[in-house]
Formats: sequence, structure tokens, C-alpha cells
Amino acid sequence: MLKKLKQAVFEANMELPRRKLITYTWGNVSARDPGTGYIVIKPSGVDYDGMKAEDMVVCDAEGKVIEGSYRPSSDTPTHVELYRRYPQIGGIVHTHSPEATAWAQACREIPLYGTTHADYFFGPVPCARGLTDEEINGAYEKNTGLVIIETIEQRGMDPMHVPGILCANHGVFTWGKDAAEAVHNAVVLEELARMAARTEQLRPMAPPAPDSLRDRHFYRKHGANAYYGQGKDTPRQEG
Repeated sequence: MLKKLKQAVFEANMELPRRKLITYTWGNVSARDPGTGYIVIKPSGVDYDGMKAEDMVVCDAEGKVIEGSYRPSSDTPTHVELYRRYPQIGGIVHTHSPEATAWAQACREIPLYGTTHADYFFGPVPCARGLTDEEINGAYEKNTGLVIIETIEQRGMDPMHVPGILCANHGVFTWGKDAAEAVHNAVVLEELARMAARTEQLRPMAPPAPDSLRDRHFYRKHGANAYYGQGKDTPRQEG
């Protein structure tokens, strides 16, 4: 079942250690099949060194296992909530990548200091509020997803324009149209966190980049009038 999607999710998961975003088993990637609504996700606690595409677990839209020899990631309920609320999301990543997680542990959003950030995120990378004791002691992973959604809704954000979030005292979630894009955004977010920390070391009271610069850089890559890169209508050069 969903052999191609399992392979894509496996490859996306394997990109995390290659990009130094995880240590041991500290992360997971999932993707949603648009036809069935089923979710393919990394198995819980399985070492990356011996993991195979066929080890990926297929769950229904509620997180119930449909196919697989292993239990799905313990973070599956978080992924389920995000997929349920935002049908435009096709892939999700969770990591404890050190630079971004340091901001999460400080319970701080990552300010938009420059154009590299603006190329990918239309504004600061938000940090969701900490969970209450009741939320932690209850359906913890589901509540993590609900707090992420709460943050997106309260800020009036388009989740595809701000494709990631920090969870206070916890770690990082990113997403995209598919698993590969979600991983790409996780890699970018880690670099943005590193650059922002360095910026504040050099200039502790550094101001955010101007909105006009943010808008120019974000919309030249995103939206109907984007012009960055080689579009389908790019004329072919002879010679």
C-alpha cells in the first residue's frame, strides 16, 4: 500500500541525519496521500541505520494504523491535527535540531533579520506558548498540535507562508506541500536560527529587516507574480 509514498517518506526521513538535524532517533517525517487521506510516517524509535522504506507506517486520517509492523511515531497525533486543519499541508517534519531548538527552549520567536529569512518565511518564526500542566498530562501530542494551530490562528498566518514553528521548551515542526519540501524548510529554519543568534551576538539590539524588504524577497519567490528561478515559460537560450 502506498509504496511510492513510503519510499518518499523514507528518503525524507533519511535526509534528517544527513543534514545534521537529528541525533539518534530525535525526529520524524510524515506525508499525506491526497487520494485516500492516509498518513505515512516514520515508526517510533527505530534506528535510522537499519530503517527501510517498508518500515514506514500507514495510518488513517485519525492516526489509526492501517498497515505496518511497527508502532507509528509517538508524535503522530500532532501530525494528525495539522493535516486535519490544513489540507494544503502534504508533509510534516519534527526535529530537535540544536540551533532552532535553542530558540524554542528560550521560548523566543526568531526575528526576521534579513533577506535569507524573508525568502522562506513571511515574518518571524513564531514560538507557540508552553502547554499547561493539564495539557501535558492529558493528550500531550494532540495538544501540541492544537497549540501550534492556536498560534497560527491567533496570528492570522497563512501556514504555507510561515512553514514552521517552534514549540516552547520542546523543538521544531516544519511543513510543506510534500515531505521533501517539509525537510527543505527544516534545513532552512535551522540556518535561520543560527544566523539570528549570531546577529544578536554582534548587535544585541538589532532591528528587524524593513517590511518592504521582507515583501520584496518573499513575493519574488512565492505567489502569482514570483520571478525567481527558471519558470515553465522561461525562453530557451540557443547556443
